[in-house]
Amino acid sequence: MAKDLYATLGVSRSAPADEIRRVYKRKVKELHPDLHPGDTAKADAFKQVSAAYEILGDETRRRQYDRGEIDEQGAPRGFARAGPGGAGPGGRPGGFSHSGSFQGDPFEDILSGMFGGGRRRPGPQKGGDIRYQVEVAFEDAALGAKREMTMADGRVLNVSIPAGVETGQTLRLKSQGRPSPSGGPPGDALLELIVRQSKVWIRDGDDLRMNVPVPLSIAVLGGSIEVATPTGPITLKIPEGSNSGAVLRLRHKGIQRKGAPGHLYVRLEIMIDHPKDPDLRKWAKSVRK
Repeated sequence: MAKDLYATLGVSRSAPADEIRRVYKRKVKELHPDLHPGDTAKADAFKQVSAAYEILGDETRRRQYDRGEIDEQGAPRGFARAGPGGAGPGGRPGGFSHSGSFQGDPFEDILSGMFGGGRRRPGPQKGGDIRYQVEVAFEDAALGAKREMTMADGRVLNVSIPAGVETGQTLRLKSQGRPSPSGGPPGDALLELIVRQSKVWIRDGDDLRMNVPVPLSIAVLGGSIEVATPTGPITLKIPEGSNSGAVLRLRHKGIQRKGAPGHLYVRLEIMIDHPKDPDLRKWAKSVRK
Protein backbone atom coordinates (compact mmCIF):
# COMPACT_ATOMS: atom_id res chain seq x y z
CA MET A 1 0.00 0.00 0.00
CA ALA A 2 2.00 2.96 -1.27
CA LYS A 3 -0.63 5.56 -0.43
CA ASP A 4 0.01 7.69 2.66
CA LEU A 5 -1.81 6.10 5.62
CA TYR A 6 -3.32 9.39 6.76
CA ALA A 7 -4.74 9.92 3.27
CA THR A 8 -6.12 6.37 3.30
CA LEU A 9 -8.05 7.09 6.50
CA GLY A 10 -8.90 10.64 5.44
CA VAL A 11 -7.40 12.38 8.49
CA SER A 12 -4.66 14.95 8.95
CA ARG A 13 -1.23 14.07 10.34
CA SER A 14 -2.05 16.07 13.47
CA ALA A 15 -5.34 14.26 14.11
CA PRO A 16 -5.72 13.09 17.74
CA ALA A 17 -6.07 9.40 18.52
CA ASP A 18 -9.80 9.61 19.28
CA GLU A 19 -10.50 11.23 15.90
CA ILE A 20 -8.51 8.51 14.10
CA ARG A 21 -10.45 5.83 15.94
CA ARG A 22 -13.79 7.53 15.22
CA VAL A 23 -13.07 7.89 11.49
CA TYR A 24 -11.82 4.30 11.29
CA LYS A 25 -14.97 2.89 12.90
CA ARG A 26 -17.17 4.90 10.53
CA LYS A 27 -15.26 3.78 7.45
CA VAL A 28 -15.19 0.08 8.27
CA LYS A 29 -18.93 0.14 8.90
CA GLU A 30 -19.45 1.78 5.51
CA LEU A 31 -17.08 -0.54 3.64
CA HIS A 32 -17.58 -3.88 5.41
CA PRO A 33 -17.71 -6.69 2.78
CA ASP A 34 -20.82 -8.17 4.42
CA LEU A 35 -22.70 -5.04 3.37
CA HIS A 36 -21.33 -5.08 -0.20
CA PRO A 37 -21.10 -8.69 -1.37
CA GLY A 38 -19.20 -9.01 -4.63
CA ASP A 39 -17.93 -5.40 -4.57
CA THR A 40 -14.17 -5.90 -4.88
CA ALA A 41 -13.45 -2.17 -4.82
CA LYS A 42 -15.07 -1.72 -1.43
CA ALA A 43 -13.45 -4.93 -0.17
CA ASP A 44 -10.02 -3.57 -1.17
CA ALA A 45 -10.80 -0.21 0.45
CA PHE A 46 -11.87 -2.04 3.62
CA LYS A 47 -8.53 -3.88 3.73
CA GLN A 48 -6.57 -0.66 3.14
CA VAL A 49 -8.44 1.20 5.88
CA SER A 50 -7.93 -1.70 8.30
CA ALA A 51 -4.21 -1.90 7.47
CA ALA A 52 -3.84 1.87 7.91
CA TYR A 53 -5.50 1.78 11.31
CA GLU A 54 -3.31 -1.14 12.32
CA ILE A 55 -0.42 1.33 12.35
CA LEU A 56 -2.05 4.71 13.06
CA GLY A 57 -4.24 3.23 15.80
CA ASP A 58 -1.16 2.04 17.67
CA GLU A 59 0.60 4.93 19.39
CA THR A 60 4.10 3.43 19.18
CA ARG A 61 3.82 2.34 15.54
CA ARG A 62 2.28 5.68 14.56
CA ARG A 63 5.34 7.50 15.92
CA GLN A 64 7.61 5.09 14.05
CA TYR A 65 5.69 5.76 10.84
CA ASP A 66 5.79 9.53 11.37
CA ARG A 67 9.58 9.35 11.85
CA GLY A 68 9.94 7.28 8.69
CA GLU A 69 11.17 4.20 10.54
CA ILE A 70 8.50 1.92 9.05
CA ASP A 71 6.63 2.01 5.76
CA GLU A 72 2.92 1.71 4.95
CA GLN A 73 3.06 -2.07 5.48
CA GLY A 74 4.78 -1.68 8.86
CA ALA A 75 8.08 -3.01 7.50
CA PRO A 76 11.30 -1.28 8.64
CA ARG A 77 12.83 1.21 6.23
CA GLY A 78 16.55 1.35 5.32
CA PHE A 79 18.72 4.44 5.75
CA ALA A 80 18.09 7.26 3.31
CA ARG A 81 21.06 9.25 1.94
CA ALA A 82 21.14 13.00 1.71
CA GLY A 83 22.54 15.15 -1.04
CA PRO A 84 26.08 16.54 -0.89
CA GLY A 85 26.81 18.30 2.38
CA GLY A 86 23.22 17.88 3.56
CA ALA A 87 21.44 16.02 6.28
CA GLY A 88 19.30 12.93 5.91
CA PRO A 89 15.59 12.77 6.56
CA GLY A 90 16.26 12.16 10.24
CA GLY A 91 18.15 15.48 10.44
CA ARG A 92 21.58 13.92 11.02
CA PRO A 93 24.66 14.93 9.02
CA GLY A 94 25.93 12.32 6.61
CA GLY A 95 22.57 11.19 5.37
CA PHE A 96 21.41 8.80 8.11
CA SER A 97 17.81 8.47 9.20
CA HIS A 98 17.66 6.95 12.70
CA SER A 99 15.41 3.93 12.74
CA GLY A 100 15.89 2.67 16.29
CA SER A 101 16.15 -1.06 16.76
CA PHE A 102 15.07 -1.86 13.20
CA GLN A 103 18.34 -1.03 11.49
CA GLY A 104 20.71 -0.10 14.32
CA ASP A 105 22.31 3.24 15.13
CA PRO A 106 25.46 4.29 13.20
CA PHE A 107 26.75 6.10 16.27
CA GLU A 108 26.36 2.90 18.25
CA ASP A 109 28.94 1.32 15.90
CA ILE A 110 31.44 4.07 16.71
CA LEU A 111 30.95 3.76 20.47
CA SER A 112 31.15 -0.03 20.26
CA GLY A 113 34.45 0.23 18.39
CA MET A 114 35.88 2.68 20.93
CA PHE A 115 35.12 0.36 23.86
CA GLY A 116 35.97 -2.86 22.11
CA GLY A 117 32.44 -4.20 21.93
CA GLY A 118 30.81 -5.80 18.94
CA ARG A 119 27.87 -4.29 17.11
CA ARG A 120 24.52 -5.28 18.57
CA ARG A 121 22.24 -6.77 15.98
CA PRO A 122 18.52 -6.69 16.42
CA GLY A 123 16.78 -10.01 16.91
CA PRO A 124 13.92 -11.21 14.73
CA GLN A 125 11.01 -8.79 14.79
CA LYS A 126 7.46 -9.84 15.58
CA GLY A 127 5.02 -9.67 12.66
CA GLY A 128 2.38 -6.95 12.53
CA ASP A 129 -1.00 -7.25 14.20
CA ILE A 130 -4.18 -7.33 12.12
CA ARG A 131 -7.33 -5.59 13.34
CA TYR A 132 -10.83 -6.77 12.54
CA GLN A 133 -14.29 -5.61 13.55
CA VAL A 134 -16.72 -8.46 14.24
CA GLU A 135 -20.34 -8.72 15.34
CA VAL A 136 -21.30 -10.96 18.25
CA ALA A 137 -24.79 -12.22 19.08
CA PHE A 138 -26.24 -10.86 22.32
CA GLU A 139 -26.70 -14.40 23.66
CA ASP A 140 -23.02 -15.20 23.01
CA ALA A 141 -21.98 -12.10 24.93
CA ALA A 142 -24.31 -13.04 27.79
CA LEU A 143 -23.31 -16.70 28.06
CA GLY A 144 -19.88 -16.89 26.46
CA ALA A 145 -19.30 -19.09 23.43
CA LYS A 146 -16.83 -20.59 21.00
CA ARG A 147 -17.39 -19.62 17.39
CA GLU A 148 -15.78 -19.91 13.97
CA MET A 149 -15.59 -16.44 12.42
CA THR A 150 -14.79 -15.57 8.82
CA MET A 151 -12.61 -12.48 8.61
CA ALA A 152 -12.62 -9.86 5.87
CA ASP A 153 -9.59 -11.48 4.24
CA GLY A 154 -11.39 -14.85 4.03
CA ARG A 155 -9.58 -16.54 6.90
CA VAL A 156 -11.63 -18.56 9.40
CA LEU A 157 -10.58 -18.15 13.03
CA ASN A 158 -11.70 -20.09 16.09
CA VAL A 159 -12.75 -17.50 18.67
CA SER A 160 -13.55 -17.96 22.37
CA ILE A 161 -15.99 -15.25 23.47
CA PRO A 162 -15.92 -14.68 27.25
CA ALA A 163 -19.24 -14.07 28.97
CA GLY A 164 -19.76 -10.39 29.70
CA VAL A 165 -17.99 -8.83 26.69
CA GLU A 166 -19.30 -5.47 25.50
CA THR A 167 -19.18 -3.41 22.32
CA GLY A 168 -15.79 -1.77 21.93
CA GLN A 169 -13.82 -4.48 23.72
CA THR A 170 -10.98 -6.18 21.84
CA LEU A 171 -10.09 -9.86 21.83
CA ARG A 172 -6.47 -10.76 21.04
CA LEU A 173 -5.78 -14.00 19.15
CA LYS A 174 -2.12 -14.86 19.57
CA SER A 175 -0.04 -15.55 16.43
CA GLN A 176 -2.97 -15.01 14.04
CA GLY A 177 -1.63 -11.78 12.55
CA ARG A 178 0.94 -10.99 9.85
CA PRO A 179 4.05 -13.17 9.43
CA SER A 180 7.34 -11.68 10.55
CA PRO A 181 9.55 -10.29 7.74
CA SER A 182 12.65 -11.34 9.69
CA GLY A 183 11.88 -14.85 10.90
CA GLY A 184 10.31 -13.83 14.21
CA PRO A 185 6.94 -14.85 15.61
CA PRO A 186 3.77 -13.78 13.73
CA GLY A 187 1.69 -10.91 14.99
CA ASP A 188 -1.71 -11.20 16.62
CA ALA A 189 -5.28 -10.77 15.39
CA LEU A 190 -7.18 -8.07 17.28
CA LEU A 191 -10.97 -8.45 17.13
CA GLU A 192 -12.93 -5.32 18.02
CA LEU A 193 -16.37 -6.50 19.13
CA ILE A 194 -19.80 -5.14 18.27
CA VAL A 195 -22.49 -6.85 20.37
CA ARG A 196 -25.83 -6.95 18.59
CA GLN A 197 -28.81 -5.62 20.55
CA SER A 198 -31.41 -8.06 21.85
CA LYS A 199 -35.11 -7.84 21.05
CA VAL A 200 -35.92 -9.37 24.44
CA TRP A 201 -33.50 -8.05 27.05
CA ILE A 202 -31.88 -4.74 27.92
CA ARG A 203 -28.43 -4.95 29.47
CA ASP A 204 -27.68 -3.03 32.67
CA GLY A 205 -24.11 -3.85 33.62
CA ASP A 206 -24.16 -7.58 34.31
CA ASP A 207 -27.92 -7.52 34.96
CA LEU A 208 -30.65 -7.86 32.36
CA ARG A 209 -34.08 -6.22 32.30
CA MET A 210 -37.20 -7.14 30.37
CA ASN A 211 -40.95 -6.44 30.23
CA VAL A 212 -43.34 -9.40 30.40
CA PRO A 213 -47.10 -9.30 29.68
CA VAL A 214 -49.21 -10.95 32.40
CA PRO A 215 -52.91 -11.85 31.95
CA LEU A 216 -55.22 -9.96 34.31
CA SER A 217 -56.59 -13.19 35.73
CA ILE A 218 -53.13 -14.36 36.79
CA ALA A 219 -52.27 -10.92 38.20
CA VAL A 220 -55.41 -10.96 40.34
CA LEU A 221 -55.44 -14.58 41.45
CA GLY A 222 -51.75 -15.44 41.17
CA GLY A 223 -50.23 -18.10 38.95
CA SER A 224 -47.26 -18.87 36.74
CA ILE A 225 -45.98 -17.70 33.34
CA GLU A 226 -43.07 -18.71 31.14
CA VAL A 227 -40.17 -16.24 30.91
CA ALA A 228 -37.27 -16.28 28.42
CA THR A 229 -33.77 -16.14 29.89
CA PRO A 230 -30.39 -16.40 28.13
CA THR A 231 -30.00 -19.92 29.51
CA GLY A 232 -33.48 -20.98 28.35
CA PRO A 233 -37.15 -20.50 29.32
CA ILE A 234 -38.15 -20.89 32.98
CA THR A 235 -41.40 -20.72 34.94
CA LEU A 236 -41.93 -17.52 36.93
CA LYS A 237 -44.43 -17.46 39.81
CA ILE A 238 -46.64 -14.35 39.83
CA PRO A 239 -47.86 -13.39 43.32
CA GLU A 240 -51.59 -12.87 43.88
CA GLY A 241 -52.63 -9.24 43.49
CA SER A 242 -49.68 -8.18 41.31
CA ASN A 243 -49.89 -4.86 39.51
CA SER A 244 -48.35 -3.34 36.38
CA GLY A 245 -44.88 -2.00 37.04
CA ALA A 246 -44.03 -4.56 39.69
CA VAL A 247 -40.51 -5.96 39.24
CA LEU A 248 -39.53 -9.53 40.10
CA ARG A 249 -35.91 -10.68 40.29
CA LEU A 250 -34.59 -13.92 38.88
CA ARG A 251 -31.28 -14.55 40.62
CA HIS A 252 -28.22 -15.33 38.51
CA LYS A 253 -30.19 -15.36 35.23
CA GLY A 254 -28.41 -12.32 33.78
CA ILE A 255 -24.93 -12.08 32.24
CA GLN A 256 -23.21 -15.35 33.10
CA ARG A 257 -19.88 -13.89 34.17
CA LYS A 258 -17.81 -16.61 35.78
CA GLY A 259 -18.05 -16.53 39.58
CA ALA A 260 -20.47 -13.59 39.69
CA PRO A 261 -23.44 -13.93 37.29
CA GLY A 262 -25.86 -11.04 37.07
CA HIS A 263 -29.60 -11.12 37.72
CA LEU A 264 -32.65 -10.82 35.46
CA TYR A 265 -35.27 -8.24 36.45
CA VAL A 266 -38.77 -8.84 35.09
CA ARG A 267 -41.19 -5.90 34.93
CA LEU A 268 -44.84 -6.97 34.83
CA GLU A 269 -47.27 -5.49 32.31
CA ILE A 270 -50.84 -6.51 33.18
CA MET A 271 -52.94 -7.35 30.13
CA ILE A 272 -56.75 -7.74 30.04
CA ASP A 273 -57.63 -11.23 28.86
CA HIS A 274 -60.91 -10.29 27.16
CA PRO A 275 -61.49 -6.50 27.19
CA LYS A 276 -65.10 -6.83 25.98
CA ASP A 277 -66.13 -9.53 28.45
CA PRO A 278 -69.63 -8.57 29.76
CA ASP A 279 -68.87 -9.47 33.37
CA LEU A 280 -65.66 -7.46 33.27
CA ARG A 281 -67.50 -4.46 31.87
CA LYS A 282 -70.18 -4.79 34.53
CA TRP A 283 -67.53 -4.90 37.25
CA ALA A 284 -65.73 -1.87 35.81
CA LYS A 285 -68.93 0.15 35.76
CA SER A 286 -69.69 -0.75 39.35
CA VAL A 287 -66.22 0.32 40.45
CA ARG A 288 -66.40 3.59 38.52
CA LYS A 289 -69.56 4.58 40.39
